[in-house]
Amino acid sequence: MSDDVKKGLLGIVVDETTVSQVMPDINSLTYRGYAVQDLCEKCNFEEVAYLVLNGELPNKKQLKNFVKEERLNRKLSKEILSDIRKMPRKAHPMDVVRTAVSLMALEDKETKDNSPKANMRKAIRIFSKTPIAIAAFFRARKGKKIISPKRNLSFSENFFYMCFGKIPTKEMVKAFDVSLILYAEHSFNVSTFTARTITSSLSDIHGAITGAIASLKGPLHGGANEEVMHMMNKIKKPEKAFKWINKALQNKDVIMGFGHRVYKKGDSRVPTMEKYFKKVASIKKDKKFMKIYDIVKNVMIEKKNIHPNVDYPTGPTYHLMGFDTDFFTPIFVISRITGWSAHIMEQHSANKLIRPLSKYSGASHRKVMLLNQR
Repeated sequence: MSDDVKKGLLGIVVDETTVSQVMPDINSLTYRGYAVQDLCEKCNFEEVAYLVLNGELPNKKQLKNFVKEERLNRKLSKEILSDIRKMPRKAHPMDVVRTAVSLMALEDKETKDNSPKANMRKAIRIFSKTPIAIAAFFRARKGKKIISPKRNLSFSENFFYMCFGKIPTKEMVKAFDVSLILYAEHSFNVSTFTARTITSSLSDIHGAITGAIASLKGPLHGGANEEVMHMMNKIKKPEKAFKWINKALQNKDVIMGFGHRVYKKGDSRVPTMEKYFKKVASIKKDKKFMKIYDIVKNVMIEKKNIHPNVDYPTGPTYHLMGFDTDFFTPIFVISRITGWSAHIMEQHSANKLIRPLSKYSGASHRKVMLLNQR
């Protein structure tokens, strides 16, 4: 391969953004200049969602209006709920949520309007309705009655309520809020770049988010948190963890939940998520997954000098909260909609069609022979 070809656009800067960056001097991911670990400790998810979408942390009045708008838009139409009930129970929830967002576009009167104000209104509607669709399928595929959203519950509380019919402890809700904050945005990752590429053709926000969801599904991106849980379930017991991970390394297997293209010295989101994973494990009186977690992490760092990324602690956290493994990435979606929407609006504000070149390496010029001569 030629040296001037950068596979995966490695090291290529394609545009500017004001939404987020990884700041090496403080070793932290930042949203609009704020370190995510500080946001996790001092803000709830609604505050951070407002920040990502609007550029500034809200004051009390702004937050009240934002929360009110989000809650007013939670309801799904009878038609979409009916479609969700009819979806195959064995379908991957990511395929369901991708389809649900497409269906939302069919009902949205502003689908074709890409003005800043219309895009913000649509972004909040997608942000509000997508968790409702995910929770609806969570119950429908189990043969359970779909629970309607409640306007007096926070974003995270309502999602728990719609999935399980009850709200967990404040500590559990806080841990979930933290996971959403950490997943909300991460610069030009593959799904965000997909959304911006779609937007660059002047397509609509529903289409761009649908494409981003399809991109996030892959195990090398959002699906990694699911693969982490599959790995832990394969290990089964802490006593088997050391032998399992060493054998996997000998076989040169890919260990999901470790390494990151951006972070070379460890994902800055991990210490915060690990802290809340251990809090959830303590609430649930779990020692098994905590021990497996520590053993695998220590071997990977010691033998490969590869540190965990945020998907590694998030997977077992969601499992202990009671979510099915294949719903981990859809939970990622309900958070990342904020980041995608911010980038989509940013792309529209100074748009240029994204159309990279490729270097041809196929057959040289050939003449076409008639069928009877081939």
